[in-house]
Amino acid sequence: MPNPQIQYTFVLIEMFFYKRSIFLGIAVFIIATIAGCNRSISAENIQEENALGGGEIALFTVKARVLLTSRFRDFEHFKSVVKIEYDKDYSKLDSSEYGQSMVTLSYLSNGQLISRSMKSGVSQGDLMSAKDTNNIGKLAFTLKNPYPVRLRKSLDCIYTLARRKLELGLYDIAFYDLAETSMRHIITPELAFKNKRDSSEKGYINTFNHVTAQAIITSFFSAELADFISDLHELKGMPTLTTGIFTNNQLLDSVNNPLDNYIDIINNEIGQEIGLILKAKYNINRKTICTPILIADYLNDIQRYYMWALEIGLKPYEPNDKLIVKFSAKINTVLKKL
Repeated sequence: MPNPQIQYTFVLIEMFFYKRSIFLGIAVFIIATIAGCNRSISAENIQEENALGGGEIALFTVKARVLLTSRFRDFEHFKSVVKIEYDKDYSKLDSSEYGQSMVTLSYLSNGQLISRSMKSGVSQGDLMSAKDTNNIGKLAFTLKNPYPVRLRKSLDCIYTLARRKLELGLYDIAFYDLAETSMRHIITPELAFKNKRDSSEKGYINTFNHVTAQAIITSFFSAELADFISDLHELKGMPTLTTGIFTNNQLLDSVNNPLDNYIDIINNEIGQEIGLILKAKYNINRKTICTPILIADYLNDIQRYYMWALEIGLKPYEPNDKLIVKFSAKINTVLKKL
């Protein structure tokens, strides 16, 4: 008989995925200045700041501004804003010589450096393919990739949060619904929509979806798991992200191109920074009871960041919003599985 634990692994993953005193303002500036470049804000630091009364402004230690795909003309324009480094010059190598490849993105924004390295490896597509192979193939894949097996329950929970599940009701809420709602909350269209693409899926919705989802995954699970899910999703549609070998068709594709994936990676990293801060601010753990008040406050904090970073106005969430009530109930249901 096949090991049910191993079989279970392969059906789980289809993720992808202000005012304070002058002294507090100076404190935030100092913290932002000395913060390191790669997930420099620790939960311990934020908890200490909260204890000193700075919890409401701790979010603004994230100084980097999120990116909108719709604001970039093309890939070359993106490379003038974000530095892309590959560990080798893969254009001079045969594909058989690649081995494990790696790309590092560096984005300096408002004095904060966001840096993220991603290695070639398992993707969401690989996991789904492994699900359909024979038992020996499943076992071999599992032995080579033990991480998703060990965290299968968490991955199952995140999958549920990321997708509308009919068994949870006809109007179930997923991450994407939160992104769409935040875009509908925009109350300054003259400031927000600089071009037609801003209102498309490659504009605010995509940015809100990645940042909000990664923040929630980081707060309720971990930044490491958020990273893993981010890599799974981005490598599925574009495995050559780590080598920089792209066809002209890929570069010109309006739906699936490396520009979009690289922006997602940067925004995912910013979402994780925000998630660490809010995890500490609200003392979130897997036993947290998510009331509508908590979820509304949490999402409004993220929106407060969006308002500052994107210079737009947003209507706040209210605890009695149907979406808030449903999503808070869904998180509670999901966390009980752990």
